[in-house]
Amino acid sequence: MPLEHVTHGGAPADAGAPSASEAPFYQVVLRPHRSLPPEGFAWVIAVACGFLLIPLIALLGTLALWAMLPFLIATVWALWHAIRRNTADGALYERLEIGHDLIRVTRHEPRGDVREWAANPYWTKATLHEDGGPVPKYLTLKGGGREIELGAFLSPEERAGLFADLERLLAQAAQPPSPSPPPA
Repeated sequence: MPLEHVTHGGAPADAGAPSASEAPFYQVVLRPHRSLPPEGFAWVIAVACGFLLIPLIALLGTLALWAMLPFLIATVWALWHAIRRNTADGALYERLEIGHDLIRVTRHEPRGDVREWAANPYWTKATLHEDGGPVPKYLTLKGGGREIELGAFLSPEERAGLFADLERLLAQAAQPPSPSPPPA
């Protein structure tokens, strides 16, 4: 699922014990859509092998079989490698955390690089560029002296929905946190 809501209304379980003003009240993990599950990968390879074996039936018992076999094996290997590479590139994800004092976007690249951007949510502005971006409905966050893209791998509808959520959440983050009731 491209949008995975981690928490709503409290600190994440692994965040230690920050104060209410430091804890993010909203976290979401953005992932590219994966349309081919592992079972589908096995079926694609099996069907490709089956279709590539059909021309070999006519070549059984001839030297042409041995001439064709390396090319058919190379074709299956190339398909296998391309799908596995695509799956590895899908390991990309972005984590968006919004608190009253800080908004942070952490982008985890497929090769292991991590890029981080943080700003004060009071001064942060979300913009949805209908046209003119590298993708339709290009979503950016501007604050802390930088402008970053967010969720370029999401569908235009998902980016528009995320933009609506961001506008509401940034307005909420600009409000001071309500004090928690004393323990009973």
